[in-house]
Amino acid sequence: MQKFGVEDLQGVIAVTPTPSVVGAGDVASRDTVDLAETDWMIRQLVSDGVDGIMTNGTLGEMATLTLPEWQSFARQVAETAAEVAPDLPLFIGATTLNTRDTIDRIRFLQDLGVRGTFLGRPMWGGLSAETMVSYYKEIVDAFPDMALMLYDNTEAFKGPIPTAVYAELAKLPQVVGAKYIALTPKYGLDVAAVEGKMRLLTLETDWFLAKTMYPEEAVGCWSSSALCGPEPVIALREALVANNIETARHLTKRIEWTYETFLARANFPEFSKYNIALEKLRFDEAGYIKAGSPRSPFQTTPVEYLEGARETGRRWRQLVEELKADVAKPEAKP
Repeated sequence: MQKFGVEDLQGVIAVTPTPSVVGAGDVASRDTVDLAETDWMIRQLVSDGVDGIMTNGTLGEMATLTLPEWQSFARQVAETAAEVAPDLPLFIGATTLNTRDTIDRIRFLQDLGVRGTFLGRPMWGGLSAETMVSYYKEIVDAFPDMALMLYDNTEAFKGPIPTAVYAELAKLPQVVGAKYIALTPKYGLDVAAVEGKMRLLTLETDWFLAKTMYPEEAVGCWSSSALCGPEPVIALREALVANNIETARHLTKRIEWTYETFLARANFPEFSKYNIALEKLRFDEAGYIKAGSPRSPFQTTPVEYLEGARETGRRWRQLVEELKADVAKPEAKP
């Protein structure tokens, strides 16, 4: 029986890196996954109140892990999550360059007891709309009890998922959601196309506006910034749930402020060339987790981009400290 449905995708879905040990960037290195940090990361995210977890997308280095490394990481995530939060929506990435390898990886996840996978599509050549639909249908046919979170990244997969494809995939109960890349006019068309059968998760900075426009549909977000410390996104969640518009607007502006120096905001296609290095650097600078160095080949990044990522991490840490200080303030006496 399928464990997760669209109704389970609410609140903050954290998007994690794959922590690396010292020396992970060396092409001769093997067993580069920091399993102790992985265990701590999952435990801490659960303890701090996130509503779900996604792994092994782009910044999660699905493309740079060897098969044994991916298996050891997936096993650690699955075992830790099963221990501390067995009902938490968990989607472990299994994207490869072809359907057969992807099926093999999902079967491995299934054997671990994982019931959700985070899935892009083969991208060596672009896929037609018809091929996209048939690809996901093949996955669903092979794993009828596995919930699928689509990965709609325009740079990684050579374009967006067309609206007509969303409409077709929404007919499959196993396809419960999508990590949506940006709040554009197309978002409204896609929301209408899925008719509430799939959750289109926006980035946390777009959540307030999406919730304003689509209050019944936009009840969750994805956040890689939660790996800098989830407090700001958790606070945003609470404000939106309470319909505290002014607080939600203020938090969104403060979160946007942290992104001002991040390349992703200025030039997303350029950022996509350096995604892994920049994301892991800002995580380490924020200090919530130890993401470690990127794996080969993503290790050569312009210095100015690196400093922008560090500043983003520092700003996020400052925002976390501001929120903690607000919580610590004594309540005013009447």
